[in-house]
This record gives sequence, structure tokens and C-alpha cells, in this order.
Amino acid sequence: MIDFLKNQNFHRNLTIDELVKHAVSKNEGVIGLNGALMVDTGEFSGRIPRDKFIVDEITSSKNIWWGEVNQKISEENFNHLFNKVIKTYEDLSSKYFVFDGFAGDDKDNSLNVRMLTKKSWQSLFVNNMFIRPSKNQLDNFEVDFTIINAFDVKEKDWKNFGLNSENFIVFHIEKKIAIIGGTEYAGEMKKGIFSMMHYYLPQKNVLSMHCSANVSENHTESALFFGLSGTGKTTLSTNAKRPLIGDDEHGWSDNGIFNFEGGCYAKAINLDKKKEPEIYNAIKHGTLLENVVYDKNSLKVDFDDNSKSDNSRICYPINYVENSLGSKNLPSSGPHPNAVIFLTCDAYGIMPPIARLDLNQAMYHFISGYTAKMAGTETGVNEPVAAFSPCYGGPFLTLHPLVYAQLLQDKLEKHKSPIFLVNTGWSGSSATSGSSRIDLKLTKHIIKLITDGNLNFSSSVRDKFFNLEIPMNLDGLDNNFLVPHKSWKDLEEYYNTGNMLTGLFNTNFNKFDIDDKNLINAGPKAQSGGN
Repeated sequence: MIDFLKNQNFHRNLTIDELVKHAVSKNEGVIGLNGALMVDTGEFSGRIPRDKFIVDEITSSKNIWWGEVNQKISEENFNHLFNKVIKTYEDLSSKYFVFDGFAGDDKDNSLNVRMLTKKSWQSLFVNNMFIRPSKNQLDNFEVDFTIINAFDVKEKDWKNFGLNSENFIVFHIEKKIAIIGGTEYAGEMKKGIFSMMHYYLPQKNVLSMHCSANVSENHTESALFFGLSGTGKTTLSTNAKRPLIGDDEHGWSDNGIFNFEGGCYAKAINLDKKKEPEIYNAIKHGTLLENVVYDKNSLKVDFDDNSKSDNSRICYPINYVENSLGSKNLPSSGPHPNAVIFLTCDAYGIMPPIARLDLNQAMYHFISGYTAKMAGTETGVNEPVAAFSPCYGGPFLTLHPLVYAQLLQDKLEKHKSPIFLVNTGWSGSSATSGSSRIDLKLTKHIIKLITDGNLNFSSSVRDKFFNLEIPMNLDGLDNNFLVPHKSWKDLEEYYNTGNMLTGLFNTNFNKFDIDDKNLINAGPKAQSGGN
């Protein structure tokens, strides 16, 4: 079955009970809160993007968006690393783990994935994160893409093999294989398949998206939530009143929205049972708690303790979310969206908490993908840092950002979906001022106004820098809070900060060499303090 391996000694698609039992018996983790398996991911608790490569080969090279995100590696160097990884599997004295499943809850647009892991908890991770096949589907399973996880393999002679360190994540698109070495962080497998969906689907006129999604109670309306990790995609789409489609990765086809995954990967840091009950209640037998701090005697978890990582995580099947389509044994899919929401965590406090975008503004902000990298999301990021990530998912794009942007524009025009920008970061001051992030209750209230269709723009104003339309007199929200230049106490600092951010936006957008005047004019404009 694993045709490139001589060692055929493996477990295939074990049950949750079996995987947990193996993990505990091999001291990979301990049973803790509500029966969840608690594990540490070793050296890395986040992605290592500088160590991601794609083989430069004839079938895919002309399509790839080469650069910092997708770095080239030669066929020769891939073969060296591949053979090194394979040998460690062939030399194993114990059984390894194989998971076969699907990415994409849409039979016309799914990818059959195979995951090889040496640790049981990593196989539990992919069992939770991907769509689990039926027995009949397993009997007739044909693999479209394989990831081989060899976290214990490093390349000490990394400079001679075109790497940036002794760790590596390498994709060979022609061979439909990826190898992982040096990092135990299981999120690399999840995002690896996401990158491949970003490669295959746009070529079928299907938009691959870094977003969460939910539906109305009667399943007739859906909402998309775009944003990088830490902006609130999981928290804001997980809602007791609106069934969850998925929390992170979706496709938009001619039939509507569909989830890529069969599970959720929520951030655990500062988890509050009262504020995020749907996520907390998903912690049970079969759930993975990664890099959480707990008392070794009582096993009590302290979600506010970031001494292990700011990127502690909770991994669980989507049917563990009480109000999800998966929990109702329904496909994780929905109709074309009646609300598209761009989430941004603005560390500078210039973006309004809520605004409506016209189509040109929507395309400008989608291409720009402004947010802040939150602490812990990537190795070495210890505090919020302003960043631009095209399509709100730059690290995972394999094609040029304009490919995805054009697909989004076509679908927004066709289905007349309204677009909103919601700032979940700071308002009235910057993150460096010591002030708190926008209260989650306020943001949830704003989201409810959007999804319920209760935003009233009969009275609105424009913000100073981005010319975004801000609704006034919203129930439960102060007008000064909604308008950035009214919420800042120091207007001189506000204009200086806004002009600085405007410059960053313009510099970033210029690198795409876009000559569409409508898009260029949709960007921010510098302002003088008296305006």
C-alpha cells in the first residue's frame, strides 16, 4: 500500500481510542482536562516558514509564485532529503501510523490525502483535522497527495543542500509528495495540504480561502470570515446561534462554500469558558491540547500561562462543536455568502472597528491583507508586528495573489455579496501604548449585527485615511468608539501614526505592479493634522 516503503509495518486509520492508548503507553502525552490528550510539540510550537520549499520541476514551476513564501529547491536536493526520510521509516522497529482521508467536503473538489507519522498523537491530529472516510471509502482509497512526517530527521549539512537550517518542509508537486523534517509541530501537515489546495483548486475556477464560515439557523445564508491566525476567525465564527461550517480553510465553488477540513485548530492561550464556551466544551476525549501549561499533580490547565508558548492549541473533530454542521451529520458546506468579513488585527489603532467596503476597496484590502502577526503564531514572533499578507493567507499561497483576487472579485460580483472590514485589534490607541485590545464582546456584537442584517448605513461617516464607510448610531456601540479620529485622545499622534500606516500600505501595494486606477485609488491617502 505504501509503495515507496519497504517497511510495511504500520497502523492504518486507528480509532481515537486506539490512538490515545498508543500515545499514553509511549509517553507521548498524558490524559488531562475532560479526558483530552495533552502533548508538547518539542522545539517548535509554531510554523517555520523560512524552512518551506517547493521542488523546481517542469510540471509546476511555471505556475508557482516564487519568492520568500515558495522557495526553490532542486530535484537532486529533494531526492537526498527524501531518501534520508524514507530510510528512517524503513529502519523503524515499531509500527508507524498511516491516516488516509479527505481535504475538501465536496466530492467534486476534494483531495485524497495520506499522512505518515511516527508518533501516535500526530496521527490523532490529522484524524481530527481532516475528513474521516467510511470503511467503504477506505477499501477503495486512491491517494492524491502524501505527507511523510519525519520530525526526528535533521540535515546538519543544510547549506550544501539548499536549505536555510537543518529543518525542512519540502513539496514535490509532480510526485505528489511532501516531506517534513526537524519539527514536531503538527500544524505543518495541516497547512501543507492547505498549500496544495491553493495550488489545485484555482485551476478549476474554485477559490481557495483562508477563512472560517458559518450559516444561519435555517441554513439559507452563510458568512465568511477572512483573516490570519490570531484575528478571530475561529472565535467569531463559532456561534451558538449559527451552525459552524468550518474555522479556517474553505473553498468557494459554483455550488457555494465548503470546508476543507474535518476539524478545528483553535488557539488555547487565554481561553475563557464564559467567553468561548463552544471551544471550551469541545475539550473532551479525542481532543488534543498542545503546549498548554498544567500542574503535574492535579493536571489542572492554566490557559493564561504562556510560558510554553503563545501558540498553545486545541485540536478537535468538527462534530465536537455543539452547533456545527458536522455535529448534525451534515456536510460542512453552505450557500453562496450573504456577508464577507475581512478581519484585521490593527496594531496601530487606525482601522475602524466596523466599516463597509465597496468592490474596489474590497479588492484592495484583499490583495493587501493587512493585519498584525500575533505573538506565537510563528517562531520568533514575540509581540504584535504589523504585516501584510496577500489574500489574508500569504504564507500558504502557491500561485500569484492576483489569481485568487480575480477569483474573489468574480464571485463577489456574480453573487452580490456585501463586504465588511472588522478590526479586532486596537482602537483609539496603538498596541504599544499599553492599552487593551478591543473587547471581544463588542466585536461579537458587531458580527451579530452584520450576520443578522441589522447594520444601518442611513447615517454614516468616512474615516480619515481609508475613506471607509462607518455606520453610526448602532445599538450598544458608542459613536466615538466607531470612528478612529474621535476615539484617539492625542490627535497629533493619530495623524502621525495614520500617515505612517498609509505609507506602509502604499509601499506594499506597489510591489504588485497593479496599474488599475480604481484599485490604486481605493487605498489610503496621507492626511494633514487639521483635516
